[in-house]
Amino acid sequence: MTSTKQEYAMFGTDPDFILSLHRAHAAELRAEAAADRLARSLPRRGARGWFGRRHQARDDDRR
Repeated sequence: MTSTKQEYAMFGTDPDFILSLHRAHAAELRAEAAADRLARSLPRRGARGWFGRRHQARDDDRR
């Protein structure tokens, strides 16, 4: 091992390792952004009762 490689190993500043960390983190951020975009594109579920029907209070229930 050369002295430069020893310094990289000692201090954890190996450029290949740092680049791989950066790429992994960037990929995680892209995946999270894609999941957020998908969640925003789906319609929100409203207040629904049994069998997906909208629940509306009847006159008897309002009292």
